Amino acid sequence: MASFTAQDVKALRERTDCGMMDCKKALTQADGDMEKAIEILREKGLAAVAKKAGRIAAEGLVVSVVDKAKKTGVVLEVNAETDFVAKNQKFVDFVNDVAQTIIDENPADVETLLTLPCAGTGMTVSEALTEKIQTIGENMKVRRFVRLEGDLVSYVHGGGKIGVMVKFDTDVADKEGFEEAAKNVALQIAFAAPEYLNKEDVPAERVEKEKEILTQQAIAEGKPAAVAEKMVMGRLNKFYKEICLSEQAYIKEDKISVSKYLDGVAKELGGSIKMVDYVRMEKGEGLEKKQDNFAEEIASMVK
Repeated sequence: MASFTAQDVKALRERTDCGMMDCKKALTQADGDMEKAIEILREKGLAAVAKKAGRIAAEGLVVSVVDKAKKTGVVLEVNAETDFVAKNQKFVDFVNDVAQTIIDENPADVETLLTLPCAGTGMTVSEALTEKIQTIGENMKVRRFVRLEGDLVSYVHGGGKIGVMVKFDTDVADKEGFEEAAKNVALQIAFAAPEYLNKEDVPAERVEKEKEILTQQAIAEGKPAAVAEKMVMGRLNKFYKEICLSEQAYIKEDKISVSKYLDGVAKELGGSIKMVDYVRMEKGEGLEKKQDNFAEEIASMVK
């Protein structure tokens, strides 16, 4: 019977910033003694990891990986502090191991993922992450992932800056022809960053808000109500063309939409190709990046 509670584990985690499993193991070893547990974590070198955990990790790598045999794929972002680490082979291998773990184990979220055996390492994902932080010397974080199943095509842009995965429903026999068309769609997503797949996916409140704005614009231009209404509908279509993948102008032939491009390819290949879902993940989006202040740095060195 453990001589500590879940609250003790939480308290130790807050004090050391170490992983939940590491805190639990340390408390077990210390027979519930908090100070001794902190000492154990320090001896294991995990206290150094805790210090690094305070540093901003907004660089790193986005990968998009498909296991064709399992018809399963994942887009995954793992962050580090510097762009330099993203080129470190040990870091790249770790990210790919984590991606394979997600494909194999189908975890519900990052927290669950961290407790799972990391593919090809003999450690949990959390332990493998800690080991990489210690050996490479930077804070790292498994930030997010999306796992898809089905007919998938992946694309990575800029050496891990943007990861894209697209799910299709297709009966096309010419797999080479399909793959080429699917890659073109993945390129489109990386380049044009659509927010939704189809018009129907745009939330009603977003459409209503856009209509309000467009109506006010038309009124401000002094247009009569009937003309303003027609203008709003025309401009709303332009709005859909900007944010919906199927409506966007196809980047390689901008006179047709992406959906029309796929219809043409499907007809040519004698089957059907339908976009079902997609993921676009950009490294560091939404994260605060470290802003170096050169003057402050010099001042602190002089002190």
